[in-house]
Amino acid sequence: MERSSRKKKKHHVPARLNVLFFAVFVLFSALILRLGVVQIVEGQEFVKELERTSNSTARIDAPRGLMYDRFGHVVVDNELELSVTYTNPSRATRAEAMLNIARDLEELIDIDISRVTERDKQDYLLLQMSQEERYELVSREERKELEGPTEEYRLEIERIPTEQIESLSEKDLRILAIYREMSRGYANSPQRIKRGITDEEAHKLSENLYRLPGIDILRDSRRNYVFGESLRSVFGSTGAIPREKVDYYLSRGYDRSDLVGTSFLEMQFEEVLRGQKAVVESITHSSGGKTIESSVNERLGSRGNDLVLSIDMEFQQKLEEIIEEEMKKAGNSFILDRSAYAVMMNPRTGDIIAMAGFNDPADQNRSTNADHIGNVTKAFEMGSSVKAASVLTGFEAGVAQPGKSFYDRPIRLPSTPEKKSVRNFGWVNDVRALEVSSNVYMFEMAMLMAGCNYPNQCNWTNNSVERAYNEIRYNFSQFGLGSETGIDLPSSSTGLQGGSSIYGNLLDLMIGQYDTYTTLQLAQYISTIANDGLRMQPRLVTEIREPVSNTEEQGAIIQKFEPKVLNRIDMNEHYISRVQQGLRGVMTRGTASGRFSNKSYQPAGKTGTAQVRVAVGSGDNRRFVDGNTQTLVGYAPFDNPEIAFAVVVPNVKLERNGGRQGMAQEISSQALDVYFQLKNERNGPVVADRLILEQPEDRN
Repeated sequence: MERSSRKKKKHHVPARLNVLFFAVFVLFSALILRLGVVQIVEGQEFVKELERTSNSTARIDAPRGLMYDRFGHVVVDNELELSVTYTNPSRATRAEAMLNIARDLEELIDIDISRVTERDKQDYLLLQMSQEERYELVSREERKELEGPTEEYRLEIERIPTEQIESLSEKDLRILAIYREMSRGYANSPQRIKRGITDEEAHKLSENLYRLPGIDILRDSRRNYVFGESLRSVFGSTGAIPREKVDYYLSRGYDRSDLVGTSFLEMQFEEVLRGQKAVVESITHSSGGKTIESSVNERLGSRGNDLVLSIDMEFQQKLEEIIEEEMKKAGNSFILDRSAYAVMMNPRTGDIIAMAGFNDPADQNRSTNADHIGNVTKAFEMGSSVKAASVLTGFEAGVAQPGKSFYDRPIRLPSTPEKKSVRNFGWVNDVRALEVSSNVYMFEMAMLMAGCNYPNQCNWTNNSVERAYNEIRYNFSQFGLGSETGIDLPSSSTGLQGGSSIYGNLLDLMIGQYDTYTTLQLAQYISTIANDGLRMQPRLVTEIREPVSNTEEQGAIIQKFEPKVLNRIDMNEHYISRVQQGLRGVMTRGTASGRFSNKSYQPAGKTGTAQVRVAVGSGDNRRFVDGNTQTLVGYAPFDNPEIAFAVVVPNVKLERNGGRQGMAQEISSQALDVYFQLKNERNGPVVADRLILEQPEDRN
């Protein structure tokens, strides 16, 4: 019985498979039959239907996100405008055809010709020459000897007569300026020819678009800086995608014609600020040359997300005014450029509250003296303001300890100029050394770190000196001196290390006269001491928020950036407390007591005066002028710091040569006064009296 049942099951399985195979065969046959009908019988009809249907898609740029200060004031806005664009349908488009369009377009818009170069003019003239005229520039015999078209072109350009170039009219230059922009575009991608066209130009263009193939009018926007030049350079610029980054942006969904952030905050937060484009798809069905049906599908775009900055714009403006007024008082106090830099930050969070820079080059006439980004890009020898780090380095190295005294007198080393303090202070301990700014105290520690117990036994070697350099720089870097600050910008300077590791320069390193640092690094260093050894990451952006239509309000928080500790310095808390006492003494009994001893907000800090030698003139008139860089760092209140600062005034003439002294202290004093006054009464920042828009040159 069991055998009989197994046989029956075996017969049923093949039968079921046969049925399944037959069903699959029928389905495939039906599918093939249908494909044949579609392709052979109805194919021509579908082709005709496709020819009668046109589909075009337009991607409309959306404005970038806004930037707000810490109190909700819009600092970077958008101004809507219209742009005229040219879309080259193919790279095979002849230059003559583009030139004809440029000639027609020149009659309809006004164009800036300031960017037209000598090479552009030569190309323009060469383009209009006949083949015979080009053979007059380079003969056939010469062409045979040349290596290829590139060499021919170079020779032709060189031989265009100067008088022909000079004979170009204003009209020619306008046509050339338009053609120049048209030819810079990519195939099938809109290239902006002119942004911010007037209403009159827009009307003229609209009436003539039918005879201008590839020309269109694009809805656009330009950055509006509500408070003028305040922090303008820190906000950054937007511009066309750099050629070397085209692939990077295309892989992220950008079009070749898109504008992107090209520097500083605009670049750092490009993905955040970038708007979502609107997409308009138009589908048209026609028959007999007439439209019988059309439809439009639109996907709405949206403005980019907004940034909330740590900046207090009202305080920022006050700080700029203080520096500008001090520069006016300085008169002819500077060796070359009048300049000053200041960073004010919260030592507990790393928030940059204000950051101002002033630069007035003696040999240039600029529209603005604002140089706020110089706080992170320009480095100087900072002088004695770094001595708090020096004392802590000596403590950590074991060559000194709280209460240790050294005898302040001139130090004379072989093959080294005499090293001394501004005067001989005699016996000074660590706190007194900070108060009076003793150089010799720092020299003694540096020599002991290199194995030299001056003047008794000096056993330093190249290896021991090199170890001392490395140890000092390592300890300084813990405060941010000579290292990356971590600020949320795409680029910043870390300063420069002195190039020659000799004995005397080691001493200079300990008093801030060898390596260079930025003003931001100096502010981070003093903030670390104010924060009991915790080095915070400086930040300009605290939040990312959703865009809302009412700019007086802010959208929901998308991301909040919490304060970030970069490191804790490897030093005893008692050492840090001891140095803090010395910094308070600087303001009450020491080198800054004249301006700060009676301040109710109880500041602590350290002065600095770095000796500099600046080259002026050129050729036979080149000479070196001695001067100094004035610095002051500090924080307040001493017992509960809420504001830390660094002020740098570089390359000031010596006092005997007419240089104004005490400028860094004066700027710091006024800035702190204003900061604490604003805690009690605020009037808000002052909007610029004229519209400040991002200019085309900002985007290059």
